[in-house]
Amino acid sequence: MKKPKTAFSILDLALVSQDHSLKQTYDGALQLAQNAEAFGYTRYWLAEHHNATNIASSATAVLMAYIAQGTQTIRVGSGGIMLPNHSPLIIAEQFGTLGSLYLGRIDLGLGRAPGTDRETAHAIRSDFMQAAHSFPTELEKLETYFSAENANAKVRATVAEGVEVPIYILGSSTDSAHLAAKKGLPYAFASHFATTHLFEAIKIYREEFQPSKELQKPYVMAGVNIIVAETDEEAQRLSTSLIRMIVGIFTGKRDYVQPPTAMTADLKEIMQHPQVQQMLKYSFIGSKASVKEQVKAFLEQTKADELIAVTHIYDINDRIRSYRLFAEIMNELN
Repeated sequence: MKKPKTAFSILDLALVSQDHSLKQTYDGALQLAQNAEAFGYTRYWLAEHHNATNIASSATAVLMAYIAQGTQTIRVGSGGIMLPNHSPLIIAEQFGTLGSLYLGRIDLGLGRAPGTDRETAHAIRSDFMQAAHSFPTELEKLETYFSAENANAKVRATVAEGVEVPIYILGSSTDSAHLAAKKGLPYAFASHFATTHLFEAIKIYREEFQPSKELQKPYVMAGVNIIVAETDEEAQRLSTSLIRMIVGIFTGKRDYVQPPTAMTADLKEIMQHPQVQQMLKYSFIGSKASVKEQVKAFLEQTKADELIAVTHIYDINDRIRSYRLFAEIMNELN
């Protein structure tokens, strides 16, 4: 029996590089999405984050509209919308509108984390913790607003009723695996930064999966960090921007994406730190040949249906080149 092809997609945070304006960042995101469409990527997702100098995807639905307007066939979605930050009614209205504007191209990935620090989460929604605990209920409300049967209800998201916007459950621990399985929805695991529970979460999801009208069998998406260049050395050089970003996360000093430098002894030492190694466990950095071997092994271990690649590179042209080479790898593996 022929092995099914592994889909490949992009998760973007619209990262702001040093000395780049927000307009340049957004235009770069569109340029990347247009190239990804030409390279054969399935979807281009944007992640909701707040109060981070180097992340410009805060108004996720607005940025999605900009990307969808400038592309033709690639699916555009959220990876994800952090549902406890929002009223399900408002999300239904936003994504129902997008779904009608860009027919058959909009995805709604949902997470339950705040995507920010505690103070900002409270500023977004004072009852955030309560909403996070009620995630399954909030999800049901959202599904109701999208259903055509809600037409007779007192509270309606009229622009969402009957509009086809598939829902994906995002997870970085095992909690969401149970929910995605119970609901019979596709499951995307954030293994590009939360590596500890990947295999346990996938196992739970596959074993507990209940078919639904959306999905007959489990569908697993896994996040991976990808930096591909012409040589291993060049990829290592490009990865110095990512290492500095990770240091910023651990020290609480988040800054714009820094230009790459030579790989120094100091940076190599940081890479050996247990916490950094754990966080970057599924980071495939190198030449096309090197990355191809690593990706092949990862797919054999996880049997993922789709890989969603995260590429934190300072320069947009280097980023696009990396995504082009990764598309070549995936097409060869398929």
